[in-house]
Amino acid sequence: MKNSKSLKEILICCCFVFLFLLVMRSAFWNSEKNISSNILEYLEAKQQTKKPNSCTKIPSSVANAVVQYATSKITPQQTLKEISVSLKVLEKKSPCNFLVFGLGHDSLMWAALNHGGRTVFLEEDDDWIKKQNSSLESYHVVYDTKLSEAGELHDVGMQEHCKVVSDPRMSKCRLALKGLPSQVYDVEWDLIMIDAPTGYHEAAPGRMTAVYTAGLMARNRRNGDTDVFVHDVDRDVEDRFSKSFLCEGYMVEQEARIRHFNIPNHAAPTPFCPH
Repeated sequence: MKNSKSLKEILICCCFVFLFLLVMRSAFWNSEKNISSNILEYLEAKQQTKKPNSCTKIPSSVANAVVQYATSKITPQQTLKEISVSLKVLEKKSPCNFLVFGLGHDSLMWAALNHGGRTVFLEEDDDWIKKQNSSLESYHVVYDTKLSEAGELHDVGMQEHCKVVSDPRMSKCRLALKGLPSQVYDVEWDLIMIDAPTGYHEAAPGRMTAVYTAGLMARNRRNGDTDVFVHDVDRDVEDRFSKSFLCEGYMVEQEARIRHFNIPNHAAPTPFCPH
């Protein structure tokens, strides 16, 4: 009788442990891995704000994103909390002009979240571009810098001629990217995401010019402001260059490895960084 009672207690304990592990696994999966479901909830809510008689056919950008994340085990480079930082801005500004430095596993997501707007990707690897979804507007970019030059380039950027606001093509600053497609310079970008080029080894291009040029484009627009997001700010270059050339005074928030800046246009005489 005693053995039977003990066995029953053991079975009950095992059941509780199993249920506990099942709940914890589900919570972990939903918080970190199931990014696509959060995106779908946002897109569904956005679709419901349309007029009742409007077409309810799923947009191709959304369809491509759903298929991508439903059939792939690879999730976006950013975490859900990091994505949420730019998502808050997209909810307010989309459809808008969205420029992304980098073409990655999250590109279809960004295009879908900016449905109806223009999302452009700048990528350093031409072969990688050819392997991606052809619906994405992407351009090959050649960088002429190396991460090992970051210290020298930061010193250059702090000189007065690099604080003159102009079209990057006209800038005399070595940090200004002048070889981008003309389509990039001719648009006033509402959001800019910097998640490229490669910046984790000394021979890589580093993101020095991308950060500086994003700030220059934001200041050079005729009206309005630009939200700029820099990923991987746990690294020295992204941390130092974003603070110096996007300015700590324009920083809105930081979540984990992503930093958000809101930069106003400098159509009227304005200090390069707020005092």
